[in-house]
Amino acid sequence: MKAPKDEFSSVRLLLLAFGLLSALILALCLSSRLSLPPLVGRSLTDEEVRTVISRNSPLTEYVLLSPNATFPREEPITKITVHHMAGDLTLEELGEAFLQRDRRASANYAIDSEGRVALYVEESDRAWTSSSADNDHRAVTIEVANDEIGGDWHVSDEAFETLVALCTDICCRSGMEALTYTGDADGSLTIHKMFHDTDCPGPYLESRMDDLANQVNLRLALP
Repeated sequence: MKAPKDEFSSVRLLLLAFGLLSALILALCLSSRLSLPPLVGRSLTDEEVRTVISRNSPLTEYVLLSPNATFPREEPITKITVHHMAGDLTLEELGEAFLQRDRRASANYAIDSEGRVALYVEESDRAWTSSSADNDHRAVTIEVANDEIGGDWHVSDEAFETLVALCTDICCRSGMEALTYTGDADGSLTIHKMFHDTDCPGPYLESRMDDLANQVNLRLALP
């Protein structure tokens, strides 16, 4: 028994709609990919890595540029915002997480427990880190690995020493003459919990913010 004519028409319409929807999704994906800077979201050659590092911190040892960012940032760099990973991730593991578009998260830099530095979003661009576009357009954001999971969320001495060095370097290259921690969002050194209901960067790092600012300022004062 032949199917009614209107049934075949319905099937054709459904197939046509599916085809159009698939084409639209593909076009959106291609458009999104093409709108990204050319070095973002892929493995880089050694020469490309050296080029990226040359316009960011020379302390960088690993580069994997996340698509989760605003290109470019809309304000000059006048702040540094510290976060913790809430885990002891490698730089590579964190980089892979930041590649996932549905996470909508990234940071400019990260420091692992050995004191190694990774770059995920160039300083010229705004990372999606602090739950505050206003802050992140002005801040270089840094994720620090924890060598203690839970509790005070401690970070290693190596990681903290590198944090001091990285903050000093950022201040020097950005023209920040001093790093000020005021305990609120008005300072040039801020932490994630100032912008979102979170414990980040954990009790340990929060307790070291005055120390961090003082150590950076001592280095900035050196001739």
